[in-house]
Amino acid sequence: VQLVESGGGLVQAGDSLRLSCAASGIFLSINRMGWYRQAPEKQRELVALISKGGATDYADSVKGRFTISRDNAKSTVYLHMNSLKPEDTGVYYCYTDAGVVPRYDYWGQGTQVTVSS
Repeated sequence: VQLVESGGGLVQAGDSLRLSCAASGIFLSINRMGWYRQAPEKQRELVALISKGGATDYADSVKGRFTISRDNAKSTVYLHMNSLKPEDTGVYYCYTDAGVVPRYDYWGQGTQVTVSS
């Protein structure tokens, strides 16, 4: 099972970035896909989730600036990040869960996003 993330980098405040995550090797039905992030010395927190049917859930801190989308045919999830702020800095982890009973969680290795002021 692999979740391969791409698109992180160093940007300035106000810039945009797009993260991508492609899942492979998962033979169960993929349910939710999404992104979490972890800033230095902080706990990992939810950024955005999207269901197989397209229902979305966002952290309050990113609503109106970030958009999550997915391509079910490619088992890929995207995170479009606009108006980036220094507090968006962190390691962004791709997440997905698959199966029904039992349900399994999968995580990517993480991609660094650094926003300078």
